[in-house]
Amino acid sequence: MSLFVVIKFLHVLLAIIAVGFNATYGVWLARVAKERVPTQSFVLRGIKRLDDWFANPAYVLLAVTGVTMVFVGQLDFRTFWISHWGSSYTRPHCGIRSRRSRAPVPKVRHTFDTPQTPAFWGSSSR
Repeated sequence: MSLFVVIKFLHVLLAIIAVGFNATYGVWLARVAKERVPTQSFVLRGIKRLDDWFANPAYVLLAVTGVTMVFVGQLDFRTFWISHWGSSYTRPHCGIRSRRSRAPVPKVRHTFDTPQTPAFWGSSSR
């Protein structure tokens, strides 16, 4: 088995891990939506842990194995799907903005209502 095939196997495995973990977050959030706040907090901490320990490292290693495949497989960075990845993945993740996106992004202050706040009881009675 060649080095390229081993790296490609790792690349696909990492993609399955990263996307698979991210796909389950919606199921977890939908399941816990009507539960009590402590249960919701527990699930959110669990999702954050899965994201920090599995999904995000898998995405980083996806980039590493992808670039390694380009060099080992004697591919060209100007190949369509590779150049497309470079513009659609690295630009937003590395903080690089295109010329069209120079509009200021409004800052939104997120507040979370708990049973101790009056806003919680006002919104729950509707």
